[in-house]
Amino acid sequence: MIFSRDLRDAVARGEITVSIRLWSRPQVKVGGRYQTAGVIIEIDSIEVLPFSALTNEDVAASGESGREALQSRAAHSGPIHDDTLIHRIEFHVI
Repeated sequence: MIFSRDLRDAVARGEITVSIRLWSRPQVKVGGRYQTAGVIIEIDSIEVLPFSALTNEDVAASGESGREALQSRAAHSGPIHDDTLIHRIEFHVI
């Protein structure tokens, strides 16, 4: 998985553990290990859910300051509204 330059250090430190993606299909798999941000992460879970279902904990774990910031970052692939289905990926650094 690729992360924005400004998030990479926090991913490498294990501070970011959730990523929100606007994918048509998953690009990673549970249990898969991927090199990113100078470390290897392992995918713990993948959920498809509407953007409105994300919790404040999800927003914080994604490294964003708020829902609007997360919505803006994830929307580089297209517009995101409350009912837009997104992929919530939980991971950890190994």
